[in-house]
Amino acid sequence: MDWGHLEPAPPFLTYTDGVTLWSGDLRCEVRYVGTPAHTTNDSIVHIPDRDVVFAGDLLFNGGTPFALMGSVSGWIEVLETVLGARTIVPGHGPVCGPEVIDDMLAYLRFVQDLARETRAAGLTPLDAARQADLGEFTGLLDAERIVGNLHRAYLELDQGERGAPVDVARALGEMVAYNGGQPLTCHA
Repeated sequence: MDWGHLEPAPPFLTYTDGVTLWSGDLRCEVRYVGTPAHTTNDSIVHIPDRDVVFAGDLLFNGGTPFALMGSVSGWIEVLETVLGARTIVPGHGPVCGPEVIDDMLAYLRFVQDLARETRAAGLTPLDAARQADLGEFTGLLDAERIVGNLHRAYLELDQGERGAPVDVARALGEMVAYNGGQPLTCHA
């Protein structure tokens, strides 16, 4: 895609916890979620008058979550407390309701449990992913993300702080290996 000539511009609005924006008379509350989750700086946009949350990549509807740059435990915390709305616009997949939060929580808890078992057995994230039975998560798009998610979960088991740097090159290389040498994808 050729975007043409783009001039970088510094941000003209920043916030720490959140900021309220208006679109006409419609209040839009932009809020930092408070902890690393998908990344270290996730935010949501809540439109209370419409009972809608724009969750960005905090919610994947039909795709595999990817916590490599954030925190598995933090993401669980955010999903349990932050995304309450009747309608949710996810970062990936179709608009949905809060039931998709349960699906995401199930996957992230699966990753944590798998990490505990396989780390204790001395397996690498790649070996753990290769031996894992993805069960109900087999049909999710971008399944190779299990390897990156295990890298993050292992770091957290080793007492790494949420969002602490991880060996991204190694994790991505192992994701490619898990994917049979095929390039990584990112489905919308």
